[in-house]
Amino acid sequence: MKVISKQRNSKMCIICGLDNKYGLKAPFYNMEDGSVMTKFQYSEEHQSYPERVHGGLITAMLDEMGLRALWAKMNNWVYEGFDETYRKMGVGFDKIYYESNTYLEGKEKVMEGLEKGFFYKKEDGSVWADLTPEGLDHKLLLRADGTSVYMTQDIGTAKLRFADYPIDKMIYVVGNEQNYHFQVLSILLDKLGFEWGKGLVHFSYGMVELPEGKMKSREGTVVDADDLIEEMVNTAKETSNELGKLDGLTQEEADNIARIVGLGALKYFILKVDARKNMTFNPKESIDFNGNTGPFIQYTYARIQSVLRKAAEAGIVIPAEIPVGIELSEKEEGLIQMVADFAAIVKQAGSDYSPSIIANYTYDLVKEYNQFYHDFSILREEDEAVKVFRLALSENVAKVVRLGMGLLGIEVPDRM
Repeated sequence: MKVISKQRNSKMCIICGLDNKYGLKAPFYNMEDGSVMTKFQYSEEHQSYPERVHGGLITAMLDEMGLRALWAKMNNWVYEGFDETYRKMGVGFDKIYYESNTYLEGKEKVMEGLEKGFFYKKEDGSVWADLTPEGLDHKLLLRADGTSVYMTQDIGTAKLRFADYPIDKMIYVVGNEQNYHFQVLSILLDKLGFEWGKGLVHFSYGMVELPEGKMKSREGTVVDADDLIEEMVNTAKETSNELGKLDGLTQEEADNIARIVGLGALKYFILKVDARKNMTFNPKESIDFNGNTGPFIQYTYARIQSVLRKAAEAGIVIPAEIPVGIELSEKEEGLIQMVADFAAIVKQAGSDYSPSIIANYTYDLVKEYNQFYHDFSILREEDEAVKVFRLALSENVAKVVRLGMGLLGIEVPDRM
């Protein structure tokens, strides 16, 4: 059975204490099936009678195992809850790193840095880094009792990530309240000899507030993610019903579209704003089928799919290549240019670490398409060549919308 992670040992515990010379120094491991395993070796000091382990130690071991197994089970409940919430949001992880492992890696690197003179130890045994030459202050890396701090764990995690994956740059997506922390981490990784230390990127995003003000856990104004998702889906269902967007659909289809629209509204409303800025999230404003919103873009995509379905039902085939010689309007030329700009937009968004560039480009594209849809006939166009061209243009606009929204983690429905 595979070991998932190693649990922490204490210092003086009779069962797991690493500094207790009479203890068992037993390590504990979290297994892939959720169980906890340990291994240890008794010695003469642990006997009550020759070749008999003292009953008190056996009782203590059973007590320790029970508590650690309960802790692991409760931890798994937390992870399962996280997984469910992330699944609803369409988020997944390739690998999870546990602090119980990363702090050991980080502590090892800190001790190496201490031996090489990069860091220094105070009289109380704590280990520090002097960052005054870099214009910063002194940073604690290990406490006097040898336990780690967040910085130690981040050093260990960075080491493991670069060892596990062939990457040349790491982007930390963390709020702007941690700007100083990642500035220090970059310097420390560079001091420890990691070539990628200076290339560390902190994607520093702003805070999201509610219309009522900043979320504060102490004042009970924090929004639970699952509650917010449920509220968004319910609001999307109510709004869609009022506007007749779900007419003619089965209950299953209506529920799925409400989910897509609700989550799309939530994600788009946040992603359309420059991530580095603070913003106010208003759930009611986000679910609007007009303006710069996710539902407006989703509805435009569904509208194009409806046109394409009607064309297919009429037996119209859209060729892979459109013949030359068709006279285009200024609006059509503009749409073609916007579609052609998509690759450059994606590249710019990646270079600037700014998903809002893709979000606002997609909105501008569907806004232009809707004006085109309003001003020009498509299926009722009498010139067959022009009709096919406009269908091909619509098809390519829809393709770019789907790709753009997909990059933002937002689904688009075929029907609304």
